[in-house]
Amino acid sequence: MLKLTAAAVLATALTGQALANEKIKIGVTPGAHEEVMEQVVKVAAEKGLDIEIISFSDYVIPNQALDDGDLQANSFQHKPYLDNQIKDRGYDLSVVGYNILTPMGIYSDKIKDLSELKDGAEVGIPNDPTNGGRALLVLQSEGLIKVDPAAGLSVSPLDVIENPKNIKFVELDAAQLPRSLADLDASAINTNYALEAGLNPIKDSIAIEGNDSPYANVIVTRTQDKDAPWVKTLVEAYHDDSIREFIETKYEGSVLPVFKISE
Repeated sequence: MLKLTAAAVLATALTGQALANEKIKIGVTPGAHEEVMEQVVKVAAEKGLDIEIISFSDYVIPNQALDDGDLQANSFQHKPYLDNQIKDRGYDLSVVGYNILTPMGIYSDKIKDLSELKDGAEVGIPNDPTNGGRALLVLQSEGLIKVDPAAGLSVSPLDVIENPKNIKFVELDAAQLPRSLADLDASAINTNYALEAGLNPIKDSIAIEGNDSPYANVIVTRTQDKDAPWVKTLVEAYHDDSIREFIETKYEGSVLPVFKISE
């Protein structure tokens, strides 16, 4: 019995030593994803995983860098966006866990309520297909437009079938949308960019996505790595109770933990 116990301890020690030598790079975007990952780094370090955070200012490069092997994981996107990237670019990437939901909000420097939008108002939306569609669905949920239900989540301005206020959709890079508030009547802004610009999604938005959103964010690796021991450690670190507490305390509902292991 003592020999078995000693062997088990030795095996555990060797595994810990091997993992302690594991260093990975994870791509994130500024704001909540980067801030939460900074906390995950601390938890992962206690588990023997050394994480270097690489911050990207857009949504395109992190998947390319991951697929190329310049990163070992990324944590910045929701699954519909990932699915679209895989379809369009042929990436061999897989979801290994869920992390947070960052509700998309509608913001304006000119109006206090969407009912105040005038005929022909200009509204900014992200220029990538997935987040642009997401913005249109938020506007639909507010009763401003109606989109073709056949389009599903892959909605574009061409799928708008009812637009009583003749809203003009101005498609911009997602990171530039906070700056557009000075020129446009309103803009749909992802939470990470809103927070980076000093906007509070709960207090400052004039409309916000519901908690039933299908746009939960995910942790992604290359498919060939998805069963690696360090991946399990990474997900366990992210799903730690201390990370949940950090998210709930810091963001007060503007960012929500969505901790469930992907199937």
